[in-house]
Amino acid sequence: MALPLASVQLYTLAAEFSADMNGSLDKLAKIGLKHVEAFDFVRRPAEIRAALDASGLDSPTGHAPLLSDELWTPDGSIPTPSNEVVFEAAAEIGMKTVIDPMVPTERWLTEDGVKDIAERLNAASEKAKEFGLKVGYHNHAQEFLADFDGQTAYQRFLSLVDPAVEIELDLYWALVGGQDVVGLVKELGDRLVAIHVKDGIKPPSNPFAPDAPKFNSSSLDQRHAGEGEVPTIDAMNAATSVKYAVIEYDNVPGDVFEDIENSYRFLIDGGLAQ
Repeated sequence: MALPLASVQLYTLAAEFSADMNGSLDKLAKIGLKHVEAFDFVRRPAEIRAALDASGLDSPTGHAPLLSDELWTPDGSIPTPSNEVVFEAAAEIGMKTVIDPMVPTERWLTEDGVKDIAERLNAASEKAKEFGLKVGYHNHAQEFLADFDGQTAYQRFLSLVDPAVEIELDLYWALVGGQDVVGLVKELGDRLVAIHVKDGIKPPSNPFAPDAPKFNSSSLDQRHAGEGEVPTIDAMNAATSVKYAVIEYDNVPGDVFEDIENSYRFLIDGGLAQ
């Protein structure tokens, strides 16, 4: 397998990116990055495309809600446009895959809810083809709460979703969800197209559980890649078809650009990405 392309999820530097789009992208390019994963791009595709071009970067993948009327994040909700509007924006930016980043906990707790998620994503996949795009799904930890006849809700989802749908595995959130991260990578096999390279200390319990206290990103103890509890090296070495290694912090431990560079160097110097 060719080494995956190093990228960074722009949610990591959401404040900096919104304040100075061009300057932020220039700093990423100076680090050595050539690729990013866009976030909150649908309302400003032309602006983002121009800034990417000016910095010599591209965004082969991007996060946008495809399955919800509103995207919940630990730091607030974002209203969602129609799939067609999302795909038009993604195509304008030059993306290849639009990845749904988040489906709330309650929809993962019943078999009907999981079936609905899969059916919606399958329908989105068909619509995306009209724009020359693919769709994917990015996990957090709520996908691993429920169990149906020995399958996690995430495994049931995988059994129902079309193989054309690409999978992006967030290693940190899989660990928080109680998963054998390396085993899950092996289970996903060639379906796994992107990995979110994120590290940290696993909280005492799953923060997405229905009875868990409310939390936000600042409560997470996240570390540079290779410095937490996530078996990043073993997980990435177990992958068979990963195209993108996407650096992300929900809660940066220090200066955001220094933190990104630290994880970038971990990937590049360790021979895990290019």
